[in-house]
Amino acid sequence: MRTPPLASGAEGPDALRPLLDTVLDALADGGHARGGPLPAGGPETVAQRIRDAVGDVLPDKGDPNALYDLVRALAEGAADPAHPHCAAHLHCPPLAVATAADLAASVLNPSLDSWDQAPAASELETLVTRTLAAETGAADALVTTGGTESNQLALLLARETHPGVRLVHGANAHHSLPRAAWLLGLPEPVTVPAPAGTLDPAALDEALTELPGPRGSLLVAATAGTTDAGLIDPLPQIAALCAAHGARLHIDAAYGGGLLFSERHRPKLTGLEHADTVTLDLHKLGWQPVAAGLLTVKNPHDLTALAHHADYLNADDDTEAGLPDLLGRSLRTTRRPDILKIAATLKTLGREGLGALVDQVCAHAHEFARLVQTHPGFELHAPPTISTVLFRPGEATDDAVADIRRKLLHDGRAVLGRAHLDGRLWLKVTLLNPHTRPDDLAALLKLVEGNTS
Repeated sequence: MRTPPLASGAEGPDALRPLLDTVLDALADGGHARGGPLPAGGPETVAQRIRDAVGDVLPDKGDPNALYDLVRALAEGAADPAHPHCAAHLHCPPLAVATAADLAASVLNPSLDSWDQAPAASELETLVTRTLAAETGAADALVTTGGTESNQLALLLARETHPGVRLVHGANAHHSLPRAAWLLGLPEPVTVPAPAGTLDPAALDEALTELPGPRGSLLVAATAGTTDAGLIDPLPQIAALCAAHGARLHIDAAYGGGLLFSERHRPKLTGLEHADTVTLDLHKLGWQPVAAGLLTVKNPHDLTALAHHADYLNADDDTEAGLPDLLGRSLRTTRRPDILKIAATLKTLGREGLGALVDQVCAHAHEFARLVQTHPGFELHAPPTISTVLFRPGEATDDAVADIRRKLLHDGRAVLGRAHLDGRLWLKVTLLNPHTRPDDLAALLKLVEGNTS
């Protein structure tokens, strides 16, 4: 058998070009066969279709049609985040420019664990992370796989700065925060009430007053963009309380961090600049292919906790001779250059272009909320803060709400989320597609209405 061509090197583009046509054709054919935001039939139907398409995973002889067949099957069985009725999760349709840059990253295949594997990528990462860190008032930022890794790193840096630090978070916090405390062997976290969906400053003040320990022994985690409703904690008040009590502050802005690009919505993040660490996640409100997370760090000295030595990667004499040491930039060793797609997006669209996308999806959320509010059969939870809207059929039970969602999923007609707030179950729409039109939103509400008994 002839040796398969490589994707990189001088002959790489010629080897890739026909394969790209194959992939693009398979994506189009699979999406057409799917015909909606989700494949119809439910898990067993999709699983059987994939089993039929794959057949023998490791055949004795290779199949020249495998790339087309697999991509087509995956596309037919995918949830399409670009479809206006795919609105359940913080699952964005990636920008074409970011996806194209991601292809280049895969082709070049740098590994950001030593300079000699990623000379240009390491410098690009330095430039872009410092620029994004400055947006939050921080000095530096690390690239991560997303919000969960960023939150884990934030707790790790806090623990290394203050051994035995205890996490204090709102009842609205992302599940990755208490899980990170468990993973790192920290004391049992303290949960502060969030009766209106956001952390209550009075309850936080009481908790910080009563909890024992010296200054710096408590880590408060606030949220800028909750998973359930896209709400933002009162960041200035929380920052002031942390300063008064000597507590460290982490802000999980995995969702809401994208508001920084918008002149109109950026003020909602006032207070972010006071945080010791901030989680950002640009594969949410940044339209990047997964993964595109960051953790910004106000005090660069905190990063010394990540220092690590492996002679084949960062030998002392190499470092002293001027080769950059990259091991202290992550807990991972091998790291792909996810910064390239982010850099290409920032440079191509600029602040104005990204801000326009943010403004559009936020406006879509307000339009959908207006449609719900003016419809006699539906109840709106609250006006949206970012791009998430919670609603429900007015007279439906929680079981009926859950059934509506599952029926739409099974039929492949709409992908809606769910959230428990105020003791009731709500349908959740998270709008991240800037190209969604008003009639798409009306049609989505009509789908829900048609499945309400």
